[in-house]
Amino acid sequence: MKIYHCLLTLILVFVGIHATPVAAHPQDEDIILDIEQGQLLIDGETLDEEYLAALKRQRMRKLAAMSWSEKFWLYTKAGFEHIIPKGLDHILFVLGLFFSSLMLGALLWQVTAFTLAHSVTLGLAALGIVLVPGSIVEPLIALSIVWVAVENCVFKQASKWRPAIVFGFGLLHGLGFASVLSDYGLPKNDLVPSLLAFNLGVELGQIAVLLLAFVGTYLFRNRHWYRSRVQIPLSLLIATVGAYWFIERVFL
Repeated sequence: MKIYHCLLTLILVFVGIHATPVAAHPQDEDIILDIEQGQLLIDGETLDEEYLAALKRQRMRKLAAMSWSEKFWLYTKAGFEHIIPKGLDHILFVLGLFFSSLMLGALLWQVTAFTLAHSVTLGLAALGIVLVPGSIVEPLIALSIVWVAVENCVFKQASKWRPAIVFGFGLLHGLGFASVLSDYGLPKNDLVPSLLAFNLGVELGQIAVLLLAFVGTYLFRNRHWYRSRVQIPLSLLIATVGAYWFIERVFL
């Protein structure tokens, strides 16, 4: 039986059967089990690719069997989790927006611009209309974190062009969201509702970050030392982390 599974997996890899429709792979459960138990002896990279492909096909079959409401909840939860706790880079960007101004109106303009932008590219990328490699998107996302954080230190209030800049950065972050959604998979029969649910989850995660930041700074946001002791130091910390991520994603 072990020899059979080894031969079967090699045929899948080299002939390319793993690209055929989901329903054509009833053996995925066996492949996943054998890989997890270490019973398939093929090179590591090919093993990882086949394992992920089998998991995705298995997940897509489960999604196809779910009701609309179950899918909506699943993708909403996935979008939220991509912000909290998994999306530290997106969390830092949102915090960079939060520390840009004490004026609620200015913050709302930025958050609105960011939301509109990442919703556009998330949809386009998830539908396969726009495709940008993660090797390009991820370093640029790190730079966007650096930019907004440094601006916070230079300007006491958000500049008039800040919403336009944030909109551009939001386009990048939408591509980052889409890469995660692509790995997760979208059901063809409920593609648009699932996409909207994922985006809703992302927005709920961002709102949660902003609310926590507001609660955490509420008692001293209006103190005269807020900028020198809170806004600038934390913005510099955010910029430092973003710069490290940029170097790591480009050179390491």
